[in-house]
Amino acid sequence: MRRFVLMSLMMAVSAAGFAADQLNGTTWKTIDDKTGKPRAIVKFTEQNGSLAGTVQNVVDKDAARVCANCTGSLKNKPIVGMTIVHGLKPVSGVRNSYDYGSILDPKTGKTYKLKGTLSDDGKVLNLRGYLGVSLLGRNQTWQRVE
Repeated sequence: MRRFVLMSLMMAVSAAGFAADQLNGTTWKTIDDKTGKPRAIVKFTEQNGSLAGTVQNVVDKDAARVCANCTGSLKNKPIVGMTIVHGLKPVSGVRNSYDYGSILDPKTGKTYKLKGTLSDDGKVLNLRGYLGVSLLGRNQTWQRVE
């Protein structure tokens, strides 16, 4: 019985710690790393114990409205409503640091591994999408939408 109570307490503490994550429930303006222009609005929510980011709006008037370059079930699906960030988790013991995620680039249809850091004031999210090792990737800076 003691073991059950202890395990239940540990699970409750870890779940409460995640629910209080700074990104959960926040909305961000994505900034294209090549043009410097805003592309979309993405909202983070908790899904299955990690963070997911779903496109709320496409703000780039020249951007495609469907994911023509995506494969499988996402092929030609609307970008608004599409979850493009999956599996992002806080790094244990490292403040404002996230890893273990993936991100879909609707422009190319490619999926990259994802890690990032949140600024101390919580207004800037620096993300790195990469293939294989982090050295082979791209950076994006997202701005928090209040």
